[in-house]
Amino acid sequence: MILFIDWMANPAIFTIPEFSIGLFHLGPKEIRWYSLAFILSFFVFGYKIVERMWKKENINPNWLSSLFYYTFLGTIIGARLGHCLFYAPNYYLANPVEVLKVWEGGLASHDGVIGIIIAIWIYSKKVTKQSIFWTFDKLVVPTGLVAALIRLGNLMNHEIYGHPTDKP
Repeated sequence: MILFIDWMANPAIFTIPEFSIGLFHLGPKEIRWYSLAFILSFFVFGYKIVERMWKKENINPNWLSSLFYYTFLGTIIGARLGHCLFYAPNYYLANPVEVLKVWEGGLASHDGVIGIIIAIWIYSKKVTKQSIFWTFDKLVVPTGLVAALIRLGNLMNHEIYGHPTDKP
């Protein structure tokens, strides 16, 4: 007996063709589960978790806003460059302006991690003057949450399930 899962989830949260503007469908663009997971985990859950830690430990509140910007930019720049250079380097090197079009998709989480590490290293040197490990310690809990929600978004977008095989 062969067991399998037939995954038929809609990658878009809602698709309502009758409406051209709405919360989940903006003209020809859809808001997908991956985008919602990224937005919620980064801007809501992740930020709120770190903010509570900041307040509890009485850390300079200006450092928090700087951390948010460094982490956000490191994530987007690293993930986008990683996707462009890893998956289609010839296309993006021939069309460099296309790298800026993050709204058209294409973020590589493994390179987002590299971008975050570089951003946190710069942040630690320029802003807090603390060890990079001090900053990583503050980010470990929201990072796990963000990773889990992003993977759930990948699943909903049909990006991380297997493919049929003829191997035993």
